[in-house]
Amino acid sequence: MAEELDIGEDKVRVAVVLYSDNTTVYFNLKTHRTKKAIIYAVRSLRHKGGKPRNTGAALQFVRDHVFAASSGSRQLEGVPQILFLLTGGKSSDDVSRAAVELKQIGVLSFAIGMKNAKQEELQKIALSPRFLFNLPVFGELLSIQPEIAAFVKLFSYSFLVELESPQRDIVFLLDGSEETRSGFPAMKSVVQRVVESLSIGENKDRVSVVQYSRDPQTHFNLNTYTEKEDILNALQELNHKGGRALNTGAALDYVRNNVFVDSSGSRHQEGVPQILILLSGGRSQDDVASAALALKQDRVVPFCVGTRNADILELQMIAHNPSYAFSVLRFDDIGSVYQQLVSFVKRVPRQQPRLKPQNVLGKSIYLSIYLSIYLSIYLSILNNLCNSN
Repeated sequence: MAEELDIGEDKVRVAVVLYSDNTTVYFNLKTHRTKKAIIYAVRSLRHKGGKPRNTGAALQFVRDHVFAASSGSRQLEGVPQILFLLTGGKSSDDVSRAAVELKQIGVLSFAIGMKNAKQEELQKIALSPRFLFNLPVFGELLSIQPEIAAFVKLFSYSFLVELESPQRDIVFLLDGSEETRSGFPAMKSVVQRVVESLSIGENKDRVSVVQYSRDPQTHFNLNTYTEKEDILNALQELNHKGGRALNTGAALDYVRNNVFVDSSGSRHQEGVPQILILLSGGRSQDDVASAALALKQDRVVPFCVGTRNADILELQMIAHNPSYAFSVLRFDDIGSVYQQLVSFVKRVPRQQPRLKPQNVLGKSIYLSIYLSIYLSIYLSILNNLCNSN
């Protein structure tokens, strides 16, 4: 796989760690700077041996000692952090806590099991089911190598984070149903705190606020305000919407079709991160699955914060990944997750600008007309030749 990557100090970096009862770093992210050196080091790799198999401890080790600046990690620069775990059996220790902590710091974990690996353990470790492979034999590794390599290339070449000059399109989707009436001032306060932490401007961060219950309502779009003070003033004037029904699925569809669009100020075509922050106080009365999937397919990154009456599984389904869904007792308690939420939001990577679609239909019509004219001329000449004979 290393042969297919663009290895370099300012490009892709690779580390290899072996584990059994304890964990050994074979080489760190900053050890080798060339593809040739890494391939040579991997070819020289020897089997570690030992019992038992402590996968949980190994995951904790790489979190603390490998995905660290001192070992060459560029996590603080926004470079994607990717882990590939290859294991041949069940762990002797618990993997749950270490797996969660890796996700909390934004590591994208693949779990690749072979032979006697346990499916339930792999599910805990992998970021999502798409990142899980359970193979019958070691020889099957080659069959998944192209898919994994393509994923790494996607993150390595198409995604960049701009920490010094941030550009984000952030849409707050607020539950305005009766469930949140008493907590609405605290909900507004959360939005205000997030806005205060951003760098607002036409060419920097843009913010929109949408409130919903049975139906959604846009309070202001991404291109309505370009000054932080104006946004904060608008939030101060925001009133609770009210309404008994809570149709989160319809609200998700609404923001996808009406807010994350060019006419409302979205810069998705330029590759600017598209971020949704949902604050919910209850369970949706309509289906959220298809709307959540459609948002993600449009490269929107959803975050969710729900109170005790919200369905955490529903929020995890909506969120970009389960670690982007937060549960609190009341909106007054959001302070307990605020720093983590803002940290995750600011680490959302910039995407590759979308290419403008070519006018394929126009070209097809032009080609059809050209061929029709050519065919008419050809038939006319052929007819004249036949008549002359």
